[in-house]
Amino acid sequence: MKTIWKWIIGVIVTLLIIVGSLAWYFSVHWKPLLDQKFKELVLASTDSLYTVTYDDLDINLALGNVSVSNLILTSDSTIYRRLEKINKAPDNRFQIKVAKLKFRNFSIRDMLMNKELYLKNVVLDTPSIHMINEYHSYNDTASAQVNKPLYEKIKKTLKKIQIKEIELNGINFKYSQLQKNIYQDFEIKKVNLKVQDVLVDSTSISDESRFYHTKMIDIEVPGFTYKTADGFYKVDFDKLKINTRDRNILLTKVVYQPILNKSAFYKKKGKGGSYIVMKFDTVRFESFDFKKLLRDKKIYATKTQLKNGLLEIYSDKHYQSKPVNKIGRSPHQRLLKMNTKLSLDTVLLQNTHISYSELSGKYNQVGTITFDKSYATISNMTNDSSTLAKNKWMKVDFLSRVMNSGRLNVLLGFDMTSKEGFYTYKGSLGAMQAPAFNKILKPLLNVEIASGNIKRMSFDMEANDRRNWGQFKFDYDNLKVNILGKNADGKLKKKGLVSLLINELLFNTSNPNEFGEYITGRVNWHRNPNHTFFKTIWQSLLDGIKQCVGLSKEREAKLMRAAENAQNTIKKANTVVNKTKSFVSRIFKKDAAAIEQRKKEKELKKKAKEEKKQAENKVKEREEMG
Repeated sequence: MKTIWKWIIGVIVTLLIIVGSLAWYFSVHWKPLLDQKFKELVLASTDSLYTVTYDDLDINLALGNVSVSNLILTSDSTIYRRLEKINKAPDNRFQIKVAKLKFRNFSIRDMLMNKELYLKNVVLDTPSIHMINEYHSYNDTASAQVNKPLYEKIKKTLKKIQIKEIELNGINFKYSQLQKNIYQDFEIKKVNLKVQDVLVDSTSISDESRFYHTKMIDIEVPGFTYKTADGFYKVDFDKLKINTRDRNILLTKVVYQPILNKSAFYKKKGKGGSYIVMKFDTVRFESFDFKKLLRDKKIYATKTQLKNGLLEIYSDKHYQSKPVNKIGRSPHQRLLKMNTKLSLDTVLLQNTHISYSELSGKYNQVGTITFDKSYATISNMTNDSSTLAKNKWMKVDFLSRVMNSGRLNVLLGFDMTSKEGFYTYKGSLGAMQAPAFNKILKPLLNVEIASGNIKRMSFDMEANDRRNWGQFKFDYDNLKVNILGKNADGKLKKKGLVSLLINELLFNTSNPNEFGEYITGRVNWHRNPNHTFFKTIWQSLLDGIKQCVGLSKEREAKLMRAAENAQNTIKKANTVVNKTKSFVSRIFKKDAAAIEQRKKEKELKKKAKEEKKQAENKVKEREEMG
C-alpha cells in the first residue's frame, strides 16, 4: 500500500515539475513576444501619441497571471505638437504611473495565436494620473473626419478584448489647465474606480447597453477643495459618486463660498458686487446621458435635485462698480450663450433658505430680506436648439415663505427663442404683517412700518429687455410708517410730525381706501440698462406697490405741477412745514405744496361723499312720504 502512495506522489511531483518547467520556458521565451504585443497595442489604440515603459513583466503561465511593475504611460510631446499643427490634437492628454499592474486568468496563447485577449480581473495599485487640458477651438465644432472606433485602431493586433472587472484603487488624480501659457492645477487623492464587463470587438461599439465598451463604470471621489481662477471663491464637496449603469451622479455636502471674509473680500476686489455663499446637502443627477457628455460634450439629464440648501447674497454699498450695460444678460439669455450644451428636463430645488443682505453706504447698517423654506421646479432648462424647437418655454414654479411668514408663489416663463428676451412672471403673496419687512427697510432707508396688515398681494407681468408691464394688486389695511432720525445721543428716534404728515396726507392707509375705492397698479416700467434682471423685476413690483398705496406717477406729477404754481404759498408756510418740506421731498419727491394739495383732495372727496349720502337720504324720504 505504501508503494502505491509513493507512485502517486511521485507522479504528481513529476507533473508539477513538468508544468512548472513548461511555464518557466514559455514565460522566458514568450515574454519578448508579449512585451512587443503590449507596446504595439498601446501605440495602435492611441494613434502613436502614447508610449509605455515598465521595469519588469512577470508572467506565471500556469496560473495565467501577469504583473507589470512601475508602469509609465507617457504622451509624446513632439507628436502632440505635430497634431496641433494639423488641428487634430485632443484637448486632454495624460501622464500615468502605476506601481503595480496585475492581470488575472490571462491566456497568452489566445492572445498570440488567436489575437483574442481574455482577462478575469485587472488591478491597478495606487495609480497616479496627471491630466493636462489645453484648449483648442477646433474641437468645439464637429469634425468632418469621423474618428475611428477603438476596435478599428487595434484590430491588426487584437480581434477581441474582454475583461470581466478592472479595479483602480487609491488613484491620485491631478488636473492641469493650460490657458495662454498659464497653468491652473487641482488634485484629488484616494479615488476608487471599478469597471465591469469590458468588451472591445466589431459589435460592441453599437451595443446601446454599453458605455464606451463597458457595462458599468463606478467612481467614488472623496472630498476635495477647488479654488476658482480669480482667487476669490472655492468649491468643496464631501463625496462624489458616478455610476454609468444606473446613469446617476451624486454629490454630498457641496459648498461654494468665498475664501476671504466680507471685509477682506471687498478690500481685495476694490469694487462692488455680490458676496455669495451657496451650500447643498445633496446634488443629484438622474438618467444622466454619459454618452452625449463623452461624444458631444453635452450635459443631458432627466432630473436634477438640489436638496437642503442655503443661498446667501450680500452686497456692500460702500463699494461701487462701473455701470455696465446688462441688456441681453438675463439668466435665460446667459443660458443660451453657454458654450456647453445643456438640457435638464426637470430641476428641483428643495428646502432651501435664500437671503439677500445689503450694507448701506449711507447708514452703515445691514438690511436683510429672507425667503425661507424655498422650493422650486424648473422645467425644460435647456439651450439645445433641437429641444427648443419642440418647446421654447423654460418655466419656473417658485414657492417660499417671505420673512418666514407670508406664503409667496411665483410662476415665471422664459421664451428661449425670443430675440428681445421676452418673459412673464405672475404670483401672489399671502397674508402677513407688514412690519416683518422692517429688517430691510429700517437699516437701509431709516423708515419702519409701524403697523400694517397685508391681506394679499398679486401681480401678472410681462417683460423684455427694455421694459416690464402688467397689473399689480395689493389688499391691505392699517398701514402706517415711522420716519426715523438720530437724536443727540446718535440713537434712532421716530420723527413724530413728519411721520404724521406722511401717514395722514401721502399714504392710503388701506386698499380699498377710506372712500371705498380699490386701486390697481398699472405698471409700465422702463428698464435702466445698467440694472440687473432681478433688480428690474423688484423695481417694477415696487412701482405697483407705490401706486396701490397712493404714490402713483400720475398723482406725483399732478402734485408737482401744483407745487410749481404755489411757490408763494410755500414761502408763507410756517416754520414746521418748512423744516419738514425738504425731508419729505427727499424721501417721496414731494414738497409742502404737494402735501397741501393732497389734503384738499381728501377734503373734497369727503365732502362729495357726504353730499351724495345726503342726496340719497332725501330721495329715500320722498319715496317713503309718497
